Amino acid sequence: MREHMIHRRLTFALQAILVVGFIAEVWAKQWFTAVITSGIILITFAPLLLEKKLRVFIPPEVILLSITFVFASLFLGEVRGYYERYWWWDIALHAGSGFLLGIIGFLLMHLLNETEEIGVHMKPGFVAFFAFLFAVGIGALWEIFEFGMDSFFAMNMQKEMFGDPSGLTDTMWDLIVDTLGALIITVLGYGYLKTARNESFLERWIHAFIKSNPRFFNRHR
Repeated sequence: MREHMIHRRLTFALQAILVVGFIAEVWAKQWFTAVITSGIILITFAPLLLEKKLRVFIPPEVILLSITFVFASLFLGEVRGYYERYWWWDIALHAGSGFLLGIIGFLLMHLLNETEEIGVHMKPGFVAFFAFLFAVGIGALWEIFEFGMDSFFAMNMQKEMFGDPSGLTDTMWDLIVDTLGALIITVLGYGYLKTARNESFLERWIHAFIKSNPRFFNRHR
């Protein structure tokens, strides 16, 4: 319980920083960045709305990780220009997105696999494989989104890397890092399904997710 409280307080602190940033941007009449920041603030409340609407408990660690990623990628990266300041920022965030999307994909598939109303039961290998494809697929869609924004709105979401102004090198490295992050989560998730032991952080999160959502996991318990 104390650990959950710490995660919630850190989440609140990140949201408070976003609100302060929004107020500062309005005060400075930076309307475009203010609108973007307000959108980021709304995104950070998405897990809370998901919990209330679908009555699904999401581990505070996953919520904190999600909000931290949104904060680092959109607020620090796009609004505050960290992508231009630090060459490794984009790579680090894509590694994080691979982890995060892998976790979300794994929890989603595990939830569907164990829900009695759906009536399917897939082997651990397929569940892990789906989580991997889910993370890589969302990463690929994001790269398409970046290409579209650069092409139609003259933005610079595809960054120049290693002297390549076309953005192709940046896109390929983003996909490679996304894939590696998703692969690590897939291996950890597969290990959980095969052994059902709480040895890694992902396995502890899965165990907490199952324990806190008993109505979805009655088939084998």
